[in-house]
Formats: sequence, C-alpha cells, structure tokens
Amino acid sequence: MLVRTCGLLWLACFALATGAADGQQDDLVVQTRLGKLRGSVITSRKGRPIYSFRGVRFAKPPVGELRFQAPQALEPWTGVVNATEDGNACLQPYASTSIAPASEDCLFLNVYTTKLPCNDYEHPNRSVLFFIHPGGWYEFSAISKVLGPQYLLDQDIVLVTANYRLGALGLLSTGDGVLKGNYAMKDQVAALRWVNENINAFGGNPSSVTIAGYSVGGASVFFHMLSPMTKGLFQRAISMSASIDTMWDVDRDPIVKARKHAELVGCPTETSQQIADCMREKTAEEIAYSFDGLAEWGYDPILIYYPVIEPDLNDGSERYLVQEPYPQLQRGNFTRVPWMTGYTKDEFSWKALAVVENSTWANDMYENFETVAPISFMYERGTERSRNISRELKAFYLNNEPITNNSLDGLGKLYADSIICFGEDRAAKIISGISDFPVYFYRFSYQGRYSFVYYPNTTTPYGVVHHDELIYLFYLSALEFPFFQDTDPEIQTLERLTTMWANFVKRGNPTPESSDLLNNVQWPPMKPDNLTYLDIGSELQVKQGLYQDRMQLWDSLFPFSTGRE
Repeated sequence: MLVRTCGLLWLACFALATGAADGQQDDLVVQTRLGKLRGSVITSRKGRPIYSFRGVRFAKPPVGELRFQAPQALEPWTGVVNATEDGNACLQPYASTSIAPASEDCLFLNVYTTKLPCNDYEHPNRSVLFFIHPGGWYEFSAISKVLGPQYLLDQDIVLVTANYRLGALGLLSTGDGVLKGNYAMKDQVAALRWVNENINAFGGNPSSVTIAGYSVGGASVFFHMLSPMTKGLFQRAISMSASIDTMWDVDRDPIVKARKHAELVGCPTETSQQIADCMREKTAEEIAYSFDGLAEWGYDPILIYYPVIEPDLNDGSERYLVQEPYPQLQRGNFTRVPWMTGYTKDEFSWKALAVVENSTWANDMYENFETVAPISFMYERGTERSRNISRELKAFYLNNEPITNNSLDGLGKLYADSIICFGEDRAAKIISGISDFPVYFYRFSYQGRYSFVYYPNTTTPYGVVHHDELIYLFYLSALEFPFFQDTDPEIQTLERLTTMWANFVKRGNPTPESSDLLNNVQWPPMKPDNLTYLDIGSELQVKQGLYQDRMQLWDSLFPFSTGRE
C-alpha cells in the first residue's frame, strides 16, 4: 500500500531528485500493511540518497512465554513508528561494542532503497535482495554498522537485512516436540513473509526476491530451498561460502546438546520438560553467555547449534524441515531457482594456525586423530567408517606426519574443505544436475589489503579467507574496515562484485551482457559433467574443476549415491 498524502509523496520524490544529506527526514513516511514507518536518509558511496528504514519489527518480541516459540505476528498500530535507527542485535556469546546493544528482543529488519514510489503510476518495482547474515548461528547481526548498504545501493535494487535469534535461543531443541527448535530459521521465514507483504510500499517487487546469505546465512539459503515454509517467497538464491558440512548441518540427536547446555546453566536434565521449564526461567544472558562451554576440543567444532528435522505432532503447527536434506535434494524435492554459489580461495584455512601454534593441541590432534578429527572436521563419530575416514584424511592432508609448522598448508586445506568446500561442491553438483535453472559457481581469490584474518602481529592478510568478499559488498564500519574511495585499489573489485550480484538479483544472470568492467566475460553455468566456475581475482577468468583433486577424496569417503549412511 502506498502513502497517498501528496506532501509525503512529493517529499520522497523531491529528495531523490535533489539529493539528501545524511539524517532523519521528519516526513519520510511509508505506509506498510500494519502501519506507518518513518525513515531517514543516508548516502551511498557514489553520493546517492538511500531511504533507510531501520529497526523495523517483523514479529513480536520473542521473550517471556514466546521464548523457544515460533515468531508471532505483530498487531497493526496507529500513528507513525520511528524507523530511523537500528534495532537491537540478538544476544550472542561474546559481548562486543561493535554489535551493541544486544537483547533477546531483537526481531528487527532494515530496508534500504534509493527510489520510493511517488504515486500509483510511478512505482520503481525493483528487485529485492534479502540478505541473511553469517556468524555460525551464534553471532553477528544485520545492523547497519555491520552490514552497511552504501556499496550495494549504488545499484538499482532494494536491500533487506534481518536479524534472527542466535545460539540456544534460536535453535535449542529436545527433538521430541517439547522444544521444537528451528526458531532462527522461522524468524528468517517471518522476515521473508514480511517482505512479501510489505516491500511494494518501498518500491520493491515481491515477485522478484533473491535470498542470499553468507556462511550459515548461505546454509540457511540451502534450507529455505528445502523447506515447505518458504515456497513461493523467493525467485533466485545466492549461497556464499555456505557452511554445509558432510552431514548437511542437521542435528539428528539434539537432546544431547540440550542436556549439555541445560547442565551448564544449572538446570535438571532428566526429562525434556524439565529442560524446557528451567531454560525458560533463566535469563537470556545466562543462556547466551554459556555458549563457550559447548566447545569440545580447542575452539572446535566451528558449528555448535544446527537446525533439526521436526517431528509431526499433528498439532497444526508449521514444520520448517520435514525430511532428511540429502535424500530430499536428490529426489528433486526443492525450490528450483537460478542459484549462485561459491567460496573464497583459502576459506577456514586460518583455523590451522591456532593448532600449529599450540603444541599441546597439535600433539593431541596427531596422536588421537580418530577421536579429534570428527569433532574438528564435523563428521560421524565412533564407527568403523568414521575411523577409516580419519585415516584417509590424515594420510592425504598430513602425510601421516606430526603436526608442525610444516603442516600449516595441509591442515588449513583440511579445515577449509571439511567446513566449506566439499559441502558447496557436492550441493552444486547435485542441484546443477537436477534443476532446470542455471547454477553459477565462483571462487573469490582477490587479495586486497584487508582481510578478516591477518598473520599474527602483522597487517598482512592470511590469504583470501572466509568472509573476505563481504568487505566489497557491505560497508563493515563496526568491524573497522575502511570506507573505500574511488582512488583505492579495491574499487574495481567492489564495483565488479556489486554489479554481478545486482545483475543476478535483477535478471538471474550475473553477466547478462558484455562490459569492460567485467572483462567482457560471460559466466557460464556449471553442470556435473562440466565444472565451470568464475575465478574472481584481479581479473575475471572462467576456469574448470575447482579443487577437484581434493574433492575426489571426499566424494570417495562420502559416496554420492548413498547420501547419509
């Protein structure tokens, strides 16, 4: 529904035409389905005014009786609600001034656009990018100082970023219906439904929505392609460095983790109901801040909480996941859309450094590899197959030698492949072989001056690691990355990424036409028998068979034809 007050419409159109300085516009008001929102104006990298609506509630606060429940719909409101500032980030284990304030009351989203509807006959009808933040399902946020829109909004799209509950507050499950789990995933669904119902008021097209995410945000995109709750809510998908391990990030025995976390905060664990009742009495901070106690070896595993397959309770409630992911995917029972996916050159290789530099950890991993490896590299434990997998990995990546500085490269590749590369490779092969829509695969290898990980006590990037392409898509001010200027050497990569991503959001093809900016490259889709990918480095190059020497080992250890055994 459009705002029909002539003065408000005139102001929005006038501000776009004249340019607006950063700050609040008292009359920048949009009418959503439930009520009016007042926004503010910020400025893109190239000086475009961005109409910004931040801290927009998309569900009731998940507190009190609504903790460990699916998100609940909001009631309509009267008057104008302020949407000029970010809402709370969701509570997470590591209190940080960069992601603050944080609260259990955190179900907020942000909408950014550079063109609002001016009247019923001048509607931008722009394609929408719905971005799901990374963070292992336990940290990070969608707030504007973490995912700033200043780079992407030089493209003609609408951007939506949304919070979702984290850690136990977002995913705690007992596996039997007492605590159903998947609250984080259902938060994402609720935000997508909000987009479907309201984005038209912001100049967006609800029939042209791309869901995208990074790391577990990218894994979330996989799950939305499988979930019955998200059918029809998106038309394209992007999974960036998706944390899909060999078991597809599903917890098949969640009561074990539920009991462990309950014990950490002093709750009884004899029954699921005891766990649920006691955990509801604890403060949100007690639950969030006890997360570190769930680590099993060193800093591993990188992922603790996962989505779950929900049992059918015949109570009329929606179930987010209803089948085993791999068999469901192989049967072709998923939302088929154009899909772009890939990862960075070095991914989680940096995790090897902590092991190599700690002689106790290094010796323990080497001496007890069959016990430690399934924890660190996330596969089944305690079976003969597990022990065989561990022996094969130790021989291939470590040459069966003690872990020292000489092991850094091999151990780093093992971390990268187990957490990101194999899962992405496997999923891309399956989907490209079944879907009628294109699958675009990439490797991000551009080595800029900045990174999420540096060599200790230096400003030298530790390769091109997990999260690094986010530096060129979002202004990450809270994480102390610079705001790139036209004279910076990174600008070409920034403009290439934002252009290709926007092309895909608008047209389902990242390179729909030749351009000098994109080296006149045409990025061809991949197929299982033609493993084409785009290498995004200092130049753009079409290549074949990314890391297939390593992927062949993983394929042999986790055979495609059998799925999960």
